[in-house]
Amino acid sequence: MPGAAPGAVPPPAGFGAVTPPSGFPAPPGGGGGGKGKGWLWGVGGAVLASAVWAGTLFATGGFDGEEKADLAGYRYKEDLCASSDFSAFEGAGFREDTPDEDEKNPEHDGSEHAALDGMSCEIEYKPTGASSDDYSSVSVYTSASLHKKTDPAPEFEAQYKAYESLDASGGDKYVLKDVSGVGDEAYLVTVKEKDGEDDGAYVILGVRDGWFTYQITWSEYVSSSSTGVTAVSPDKAGELLQTSAKATLAKLQK
Repeated sequence: MPGAAPGAVPPPAGFGAVTPPSGFPAPPGGGGGGKGKGWLWGVGGAVLASAVWAGTLFATGGFDGEEKADLAGYRYKEDLCASSDFSAFEGAGFREDTPDEDEKNPEHDGSEHAALDGMSCEIEYKPTGASSDDYSSVSVYTSASLHKKTDPAPEFEAQYKAYESLDASGGDKYVLKDVSGVGDEAYLVTVKEKDGEDDGAYVILGVRDGWFTYQITWSEYVSSSSTGVTAVSPDKAGELLQTSAKATLAKLQK
């Protein structure tokens, strides 16, 4: 499964520290975590976006007037976890995992800035049928950004299309799919395992709506020793992400 991207930060509980908010995912490279397959999702693109924006202004003489941000009605939320709708996962047979004493589940972060507001949330799930001894878990990572100074549209497609030319760790492949019915544009990135093992799914959904960007990632692992637990298929995981994203985006506009 995917490894760390250039400039990427570690993933949340179970694999590393909480991920800070961002607007764009950076395509991952090699390396991995549990069972030799890491679940790292990268963030980045702000510098690139700013450079392209500045270049456009030089070419068009746009420094005379700043373009107004189209935030599409979205607002900053201090707690993205509380402002998200994860009922689709619970309806699919997953429950919030009980954290260790020194951990939190779910866990959120966020910051406001004149140029960019960022929010993030991580939540760990367990399959309902998993015992306490089963090493089976699902991590759901979300991030949302309000781009107030730079239009993310020119780079948004490129960030996700870049996955098509990359190989995941271990010879796995990234499969990209355009998604309709959510935001102005959206992309679904799925990892197709070379060995064909049915031990989990890694799926990313990225959405842009005006100058607002949102990403939600599903990372599941079911150990071979688990009994009574079956991994969700990548297609099913993608459906769950889309259902959750649509409901969450509606809440973020209130």
